[in-house]
Amino acid sequence: MLRSMDEGNGSAAQADDIEKMSFEEALRALEDIVTQLERGDVPLDDSITLYERGEELRAACQKRLDAAQARIEKIVTGADGKPGGTVPLDADR
Repeated sequence: MLRSMDEGNGSAAQADDIEKMSFEEALRALEDIVTQLERGDVPLDDSITLYERGEELRAACQKRLDAAQARIEKIVTGADGKPGGTVPLDADR
């Protein structure tokens, strides 16, 4: 029932595994965990393990999104084509 989770892996090994994933892979793994938990047929102990893994994946995805937003803020250019400073990504909202 627990896809891609080995019983013997410690949290350090799991965190290292997550760091090696692309954003898309981590998001897909998180979506798989949510689907399994929403089905409601996972035993309690496995649900807790899945939830912990999901939280690690969520944190990794958020970290990557924050880094991407910081990079985008650095890229803002002025009318002359030269960098004109930084503007938050969602400044026009």
